[in-house]
This record gives sequence, C-alpha cells and structure tokens, in this order.
Amino acid sequence: MSSPTPSPVTAPAGAGRSRWTALAVLSAAMLMTILDGSIVTVAMPAIQQDLGFSPAGLSWTVNAYLIAFGGLLLLAGRLGDLIGRRTMFLAGNAVFTAASLLAGAATGPGQLIGARFLQGVGSAMASSVVLGILVTLFTDPRERVRAIGFFSFTGAAGASIGQVLGGVLTDALSWHWIFFINLPIGLATIALAIRALPHERGIGFAAGADALGALLVTAGLMLGIYTVVEVERYGWLAARTLGLGALSLALLAAFFARQATARTPLMPLRILRSRNVVGANLAQMLTLSAMFAFQILVALYLQGVLGYGALGTGMAMLPAAVCIGGVSLFVSARLNTRFGERAVLLAGLALLAGAMGWLTRVPVDADYVTDLLPVMLLVTGGGLVLPALTSLGMSGARPDDAGLTSGLFNTTQQIGMAVGVAVLSTLAASRTGELLAAGQSRAAALTGGYRLAFSVSAVLLLAAVAVAFVTLRAPGTAGGSAAGARRIGSRG
Repeated sequence: MSSPTPSPVTAPAGAGRSRWTALAVLSAAMLMTILDGSIVTVAMPAIQQDLGFSPAGLSWTVNAYLIAFGGLLLLAGRLGDLIGRRTMFLAGNAVFTAASLLAGAATGPGQLIGARFLQGVGSAMASSVVLGILVTLFTDPRERVRAIGFFSFTGAAGASIGQVLGGVLTDALSWHWIFFINLPIGLATIALAIRALPHERGIGFAAGADALGALLVTAGLMLGIYTVVEVERYGWLAARTLGLGALSLALLAAFFARQATARTPLMPLRILRSRNVVGANLAQMLTLSAMFAFQILVALYLQGVLGYGALGTGMAMLPAAVCIGGVSLFVSARLNTRFGERAVLLAGLALLAGAMGWLTRVPVDADYVTDLLPVMLLVTGGGLVLPALTSLGMSGARPDDAGLTSGLFNTTQQIGMAVGVAVLSTLAASRTGELLAAGQSRAAALTGGYRLAFSVSAVLLLAAVAVAFVTLRAPGTAGGSAAGARRIGSRG
C-alpha cells in the first residue's frame, strides 16, 4: 500500500529569503534545547543547596528531561508527519517555554523535576521535526550542506554558551535564571516561526495512526533510558537493571514486529532499507557515546583533579566549541560539496579518535597548553562529523517520512549520549575505586579512571570509522544527500 503524497509546502513571495529566515528559527530552537542541557549541569550544586535535593534526587533534574526527551522523539517525529511539522514545532516550543517558566519558579524538588519532564516533552516535540523541515526547505545539494553546516554550528554554540552562561547566571543572579533565560528565546522563536515556516497540512492520521505501536515504542524507549540513567546507582549486573533492560528490549522488539504487520504503521520499516540512514544513525550513536561522555568527564577532570571552578571549566572547554562551530559554519559545507560527506565524515572521526588517544596519557598535574589545548583543537573534527552525519542520516528521507527520519536521527543521538555517559562513567568510577584500594592518591586514582574512559572512547570512535567505511555509500558531490534532495524535490 503506497503512502499518501503530502500536501505541497506553500511558500510565500520571497521564498529564498524566507527559507534562510526559517533556518535561523530552526537553529534558534535547537540552540535553546542544547543550551538548556548544558547550562543545568553547571548550576546543579546551587540547585541542591537551595531546594534541599538529596544526591540521588538531584540527578533527576537531568534524568527526568532525558527520559521524556529521548522517549518521545520517535513518536513526535511521526506525529509531525501526520499533523504537519510546522504545527508540531510550534506546539513543542510553546510547551518548552511554559515549562521553563515553571522550572525557574520551582520552590521544591518535585516541582522542578516535573517541570524538567515537561521541558523534555516540549524539546522532543520541537526537535523531532527540525531536520524534517530543513531537508524539505533546502532541496538544492549545495544549499543543503550550507544549511546543515549552519545548523550544526548552533549546536556547538549552545554547548559552549551553556557552560559559560550557566556559571555567570548562577553566580551573578541565581540558578532560577538558567531557566528564565529560555523565555525570551522561546517567545521570539514562536513569533518568528509563525511567519517564517512554510504551511503544510501533513499526511493525516489515516497514514500512520498506530496507537499500539506508539504505546510500545514510547514505553520501550522511556524504560530503556530510565534503566541506563539508573545504572550508576544500581550497577550493570543488578537484577533490577537486567530485568528492566530485558523488558525494554522486549517492548521495542514487539514494536518492530507490529510495524511489519500493521496496516498503517507508526514507523514504516522502509526507512531502514537505506544504507545511509542506518549507517549514519549507528555511526552517530557510537560517536556521541564517546563525545558526550568526553564533555562530562573532561569537566570532572578539570574540577576534581586540576581544581578548576565552574566558570574556569567552561572557559577551558571554550576553544573546542569555538573550533567546532567555526568548522561547521565556514568549512564543512565546502568540504562536503567537494569531497562528499562520507570522506569528510571519515576524516573528522579520525581527528576525534586522535583527541581521545591523546587524553589516554593525561597526567595528574596537567599543563593546559601542552596537555589539554591540543585535545580541544583536535575535537575540531566534530565540526566535520556532525554536518556530514546529518546529511547522510537524512539522505533517504521521503517527504512523507521526513519528520520520522528526523525523529529517528535525534533518538539515536539521545540514546548514544545516555548510554555513553552511563557506561564510561561507570568504568571510570570502577577503575578509580580499584586504584584507591591499591593505595594511590585521590587525584591519581581519578586520573586513572578517566584515562580508561578515554581509551574506551577512542575504541568507540574507531568502531564508528569502521561502520562509516563499510555501510555508507560514497556520495561524491552529487550523491548521498543530494540524491535524497532530488527525491524530496520531486515529491514535495
């Protein structure tokens, strides 16, 4: 049974200019989401002291957001295809902005955790369709790689701004302002989106209103992410972890079985027939497992071993974010156009693997210029990797599946980040415990734990290189995402 062709996107006069305005709106929304994720970690000690969180309870200011965000991305992406991606984007930004107000006004742990969960819901609704909107707006291959480069730049900017701004706002005002800062950004994004984003009706619920499939995938993803974020508390081999993990996998297996037989599946399995979509998602999961954990572990190393403060840690990591952002914005599009996304991706992954390899020798009394600054410069490879992965991950998207493919890409991103942090943090903590028991100092033991985590990160990145080399097609200057662009252009 063929899928209905979606309603054409209607563009106003001056569509060329409007498309770039729309890109700015989409990027602002992603900036707000990433900013929120990084800004909270810096303010957690102040939140704990002010609201009386227990150490275990404090982690739920992050976990509640992750569970809602990662668990709902796939469902929200498909709903965006059904009801219209513009509608889903606007609704998601409204929910996120309102939840930010509630989080900033929270006076107790329960209120803040509930507001963080709602922020995750809003982020999932908006973020799930962003790439789907982007690839339908930019069908010309050269314009698309430029647009994706700019979009990736805002992601790097959000990470760096969040770390610095979190320290500044918390010290100068209070932790409440790390959430209130989202209000002007959110309201401005909604106002501009109403004018700039193209109108579309979506393909309708008859094309994929699979209620049982929606229940299975949402429950499976939420339970899986919940299990992962609780690993540090219970351990990988605990009966609770194994039982919940098995139940999560069973729910997801039931979801895929349902999609193979449902008359109107929530996720048509045809999207998994694209080697580029599958390969890019798998490579992304491996890459972000390594690199998101890197951000957290390096920050812990700077503070716990070298004695940096919150603001100093953000400034120490700023060169990495600036380089990643600069390469994403000014270099990646030209390289992708000239050499193809696959070649650029492999080069970027090699640089990231080199950065993690460098960190495996980091000493207890590291000098920033000689021991850490080279790492911050090598992770410039992230500015090559992220745009190339995005182009390849969306290259097989049909017009009626663009929101779903976008949601899938963002889902594997969140799963990779959650699993990477859980696995590598647990390995680092275990190794640190062994070294403490052997009589080493706390600083030396922490450093040994981080070295092990960075070694595993390097292995994950080498695995991503292998996956990219084997599964991804060499697109050249007019393949890969360009082919996807031609398909979208012919159907949109």
